[in-house]
Amino acid sequence: MADQFHFHPDGYLDMVRAEVPDYDRLQALVADAAREISADTILDLGTGTGETLRLVSRQHPGAHVVGIDESDAMLGIARNVVPDADLRVARLQDELPVGPFDLVVSALAVHHLDAREKAALFRRVAQRLTPGGRFVLADVVVPDDPGDAITPLDDGYDLPSTAAEHLQWLAAAHLVPALRWQHRDLAVIVADRARD
Repeated sequence: MADQFHFHPDGYLDMVRAEVPDYDRLQALVADAAREISADTILDLGTGTGETLRLVSRQHPGAHVVGIDESDAMLGIARNVVPDADLRVARLQDELPVGPFDLVVSALAVHHLDAREKAALFRRVAQRLTPGGRFVLADVVVPDDPGDAITPLDDGYDLPSTAAEHLQWLAAAHLVPALRWQHRDLAVIVADRARD
């Protein structure tokens, strides 16, 4: 599937900023939510060119950082952005790297999964989180008002769900989710694993 990845790594960040007007705010909110917990181990799902991982790892200097993405070309850019990270080619549908992780983050990647795959991913994330660990999800969602759907999407490749559906799947995975921010068709959700 990596050979079907339809974004070219060069210029990807500029393209995303052009198509997602609130991209920088979304990333800042992810970094803010990541800063709220102590994390020695971090997993990034859908690393792309490494922008999210760069911002999050700044909040936790010295943390062991792992990132996965289906595109080795995208990870080639990320390796320069976050040179100390352990970056691996893998799909979100695959088994996640062995943890546990104090913090799992994902920005603008999970909407490529269908409903069943999202629910399954959230269960795998919950299994990898340490007690008291946190999952921060920032992504495209189906807005309540169809006029708020402004992010360009490709039929069959982009499969956004509502924020409410994400919250339900995260709760079913035994996490404690909360919608931190939603603006038009973007949302940031924080889901914590209870301490044992």
